[in-house]
Amino acid sequence: MRRLLTFARGSRLPTYKSEEEQAGLRAAGRFNAQLLDFLRDKVAVGVTTNQLDRLAEEYTRGHGHIPACYGYQGFPKSICTSINEVVCHGIPNDRPLRDGDIVNLDCTTIVDGWYGDSSETFLVGQVSPDALRIVQLAFDSLWIGIQALTPYCSVIDIGTAIARYGRQMNVGIVENFQGHGIGRKFHQDPGIPHVPIRKSRKDLLVPGVCFTIEPMVNLGKKETDGPLSDGWTILTKDRSLTAQFEHQILMTEDGPEILTLTQNGPKPGHRF
Repeated sequence: MRRLLTFARGSRLPTYKSEEEQAGLRAAGRFNAQLLDFLRDKVAVGVTTNQLDRLAEEYTRGHGHIPACYGYQGFPKSICTSINEVVCHGIPNDRPLRDGDIVNLDCTTIVDGWYGDSSETFLVGQVSPDALRIVQLAFDSLWIGIQALTPYCSVIDIGTAIARYGRQMNVGIVENFQGHGIGRKFHQDPGIPHVPIRKSRKDLLVPGVCFTIEPMVNLGKKETDGPLSDGWTILTKDRSLTAQFEHQILMTEDGPEILTLTQNGPKPGHRF
């Protein structure tokens, strides 16, 4: 949501180090993963993204939590649903999912004042080899970024690793949207570019920093188009397919702790 590329204003980043704070972060991430697992088998040919949105809102509120996207800077729905050439911020509507579509569900929830944020791209029916390829590359890009993490590493290490992989695979890594710090606020420092940005070198991921990695990977060029007249929807400029996966991560003294692992979703090394 509105993750335009910005840079942290300094090296003193928000940290969450108390047991109570970290318990809050873990609970938020755990519920957000639970929501994605709930939606997983609802993604099917003929289902509309509005139906998925309603299910997400009912499930979230039914558990006593808040859909963070709803009303955020005027966003009209509870989740983002980005289909095929939509890079991010797709607004749920009455278009039925079609055989061969790929759709990213980006879910963010507020659990007792703490934010949980993650996304997956789903295959709808029988998809093309190109669709399968870009979903795999987006998934692998996320994990390559995660594998670059160590306590006290620089944010630039994430972008360096993902960009190198993108060049090897000849795909476009979107540069003008990024991951972000998260905690008691939806978006906060540090910004997490998925390409190496010199200014992000100063942002060190010390224990207690919580953030997302969420590379958007285009089958064609990296450039984007939009937002459309709805004020939100971002497309690939060349209208090539695009995919994204996202996890929320807490840096600890022992290394990165992924807060949004699902029970039933793809795990590291998964082949689509």
